[in-house]
Amino acid sequence: MIRYVLRRVGLFVLALVVTSGLIFTLLRILPGDVAQVIGGIKATPDQLDRIRTTYGLDRSLPDQYLGWVGGLARWDLGDSLVTGSPIAAQLGEKFSVTLPLCALAVILSIAVGVPVGVWAGLHHDGVAGRLIAVGAQALASVPVLWAGLLLVVLLAQGVGLIGLFPSQGFPVDGWAEPGRALSSLMLPALTIAIVEGAVIVRFVRSAVLEALPQDYLRTAAAKGLTRTGALLRYGLPNVSLSVLPVIALQAASTITGAIVVETLFDLPGIGSMLVGDVANRDLVKVQSEVLVLVAIVLVVGLVLDVVQRLVDPRLRRSGAGA
Repeated sequence: MIRYVLRRVGLFVLALVVTSGLIFTLLRILPGDVAQVIGGIKATPDQLDRIRTTYGLDRSLPDQYLGWVGGLARWDLGDSLVTGSPIAAQLGEKFSVTLPLCALAVILSIAVGVPVGVWAGLHHDGVAGRLIAVGAQALASVPVLWAGLLLVVLLAQGVGLIGLFPSQGFPVDGWAEPGRALSSLMLPALTIAIVEGAVIVRFVRSAVLEALPQDYLRTAAAKGLTRTGALLRYGLPNVSLSVLPVIALQAASTITGAIVVETLFDLPGIGSMLVGDVANRDLVKVQSEVLVLVAIVLVVGLVLDVVQRLVDPRLRRSGAGA
C-alpha cells in the first residue's frame, strides 16, 4: 500500500509539472501585450521597455518559466503584474467564497442525488422511476448558466416568482455575517447542484439496478427482508463502491461550475477573479490561479484512488503483487 501511495504521489507531481508547462505555454500564445495593458494605451515605447524590464517580460520564455516554477517550489505564487499584490494572499481571500460554494453544492447534490437515485433504481419499472430517469438525463445536459438563469427567475429576491435568496453579491464583511453569506451562496450552489446531482442520480440508479439481481440480495429477500430492506442493509456498501468515484469526480467538477456561477451571481470568488485577470492579461496571476485549480482536481483524484484502495478489498488483492 505504501508503494502504491508513493507511486501515485510521484504521478501527481509529474502531472503538475507537465500541466504547469502547458499552462505557461498556452498563455503566451494568447494575443496582446502585457506591458501595454500595464502602461496603458498612451505609454511610449521607452516606457513599455522599462515595464518589460521591471517585470521580467524581456527575459526568455524558458527563463520566465523556470523563475515561476522556482517560486512555486518555495510556495511563492508570485506577484500580480497589474497590481503588484501577492497572488497567494488574493487567492486565500477568494477561496473563502469559492470553497464554501463548492462544498455546499457537493452537499446538496449528494443529499438529493443519492436517495433519489436509490428510489429510482428500486422503482425503475414504474412511471415515477422512468420519469426520474428521463428528468435526470435532461438536467445533466443543461448548461450551468441556463440552470442559474432559471433559478433566478424562480427563486431570486426581487425578480423571482418565489423570492427566497439574493441573486447578486456577497456581504462586504464576508463570513462575519454567516447568515447573509450562506444565503448569498444558496442560489449559486443550487445551480451547480442541479446539474451535478442529476449525474449522481443516473449513476446511483444504474448501480442499484446492477445490484438488485445479485444472489446475496435474493438470499436476503428469501430470509424475509423486503427488496428495499435487503438493498439498504446489504446492497448499499457495494453500490457505494461503484458510486464513490462518480461523486468524487463531480465534486472536482464543481470548480468549473463555480467559475461560471460566480460571474453570473457576482460573487467575489476565484472564478470571477480569474475571468478578470484573463481580460487584464495578468499572465503570472492567471497561470498561478489555473495551476492551483488543477492541483485541487488532481488532489481529489489522488485521495479518491487511495480511499478506494483502502475500502475495496478487490483492489487491494489485485494490487498485492505490485
